[in-house]
Amino acid sequence: MTDFSTEQSLWAITPLDGRYRAKLKGLDSLVSEGALICFRTLVELKWLLHLADDPIIGETLVLDHKVRAILLGMTQTLETGVDTAMAKRVKEIEAVTNHDVKAIEYLLRERLAEAGASDTVLAFIHFACTSEDINNLSYALMLKNLRNDRILKEMDTIINDLKAKAKDTAKLSMLSRTHGQTASPTTLGKEFAVFGYRLNRQREQLAALQIEAKINGAVGNFNAHYAAYPEVDWEMLTKSFIEDKLGLKQNAYTTQIENHDTLVEYSQILKRFNTILIDMSRDIWGYVSLGYFKQELKEGEVGSSTMPHKVNPIDFENAEGNLGLANALATHFSDKLMISRWQRDLSDSTVLRALGTMVGHSELAWKSLQRGMGKIAVNPSRLAEDLDNAYEVLAEPVQTVMRRYGIVDAYERLKAATRGKAVTREAVHQMIDDCAEIPQKQKKSLKEMTPASYIGVADKLALGFARSK
Repeated sequence: MTDFSTEQSLWAITPLDGRYRAKLKGLDSLVSEGALICFRTLVELKWLLHLADDPIIGETLVLDHKVRAILLGMTQTLETGVDTAMAKRVKEIEAVTNHDVKAIEYLLRERLAEAGASDTVLAFIHFACTSEDINNLSYALMLKNLRNDRILKEMDTIINDLKAKAKDTAKLSMLSRTHGQTASPTTLGKEFAVFGYRLNRQREQLAALQIEAKINGAVGNFNAHYAAYPEVDWEMLTKSFIEDKLGLKQNAYTTQIENHDTLVEYSQILKRFNTILIDMSRDIWGYVSLGYFKQELKEGEVGSSTMPHKVNPIDFENAEGNLGLANALATHFSDKLMISRWQRDLSDSTVLRALGTMVGHSELAWKSLQRGMGKIAVNPSRLAEDLDNAYEVLAEPVQTVMRRYGIVDAYERLKAATRGKAVTREAVHQMIDDCAEIPQKQKKSLKEMTPASYIGVADKLALGFARSK
């Protein structure tokens, strides 16, 4: 697509087309107005070819070699990229028709008439279609290509990075915090694994989602189709078009509009993925604040306009903000797009145009997060310092062992000895020694335990995720 100049960027209405345009290179070829025009044209071209290949309809709709070659050439161009000149011509026609889909029909008439197509062929352009037939298929192709060409790749980059980090820090002990207070230790790798596992579940759901579409006429009953060709099995003809030619899933039960249910499911998967990333961004931000991570210094970068010492976790903050914007749109899609008055109203049309905005803010956030994750370095000494000052967490294993040996008030004893108090290694050992019911061998094992070693199977869990497919 055309690159914006610096001046154009300055006056862009949305930050995605202004400040952040360079960070979303190539996205415009999938979600812009020009991209939508190209998807619509591709659907119209393939539909005409599909009709011509039907043995019954093909008796009337006969494409000579030249016309078929032009149709196939245009199709190939649009399957491999965008056609800017064609999109511009469609906009010129739309300026007269004031109808975006009709403008594409006229563009194709224009191109095919120049190639010598008969009136019969020209009459079959947009045959038995409503605008929604073309639009829903176009948006479905847009979502499919977005998923396959960009979104899954971005998701995999994030998940694979978490796998690598889970492996590298699987055994690196870290103090947990529940309710903001010190809690049983974990490992940094296991915490990376938790986020990676959650994200991968959403990634797999998106990859498996069958995106539905329809091409069944004005109210979903093939009324006009059977009026023109009652001998054609239109349900099977359109099913083969949607599934075999476009790689989508036919929705057989619609009104004039495709119900948008799978489109909403798609956006909700993205929302869940994004919400998990908000959770992760906030946690990493907090760990940076605690000093568990150091941040890579970038030459010339300013952290504060007045405090020269600052190195701010801006990538995680930028990610959080953009994830929130994307999720706000995803929420509106679920609130709006599954609702249509009777068999059709047009209130979904303007909303659908924001699909690219949702994906744009998501992708911007994912890239910010990747950049932030690439700039942090673990600070093992800070992790060890917090663990060494948190011997109170060993009250949990001590009281659990006490319970094993029948000490009924184990919890109450440890609560009285530790709650709200500074607990040292020596104090923990004294509590252990004071429990006559615990065998000496068990006491020795407890006294050898430290906050850093009290991690359960956290390291095993981290490595299990890191090795997962």
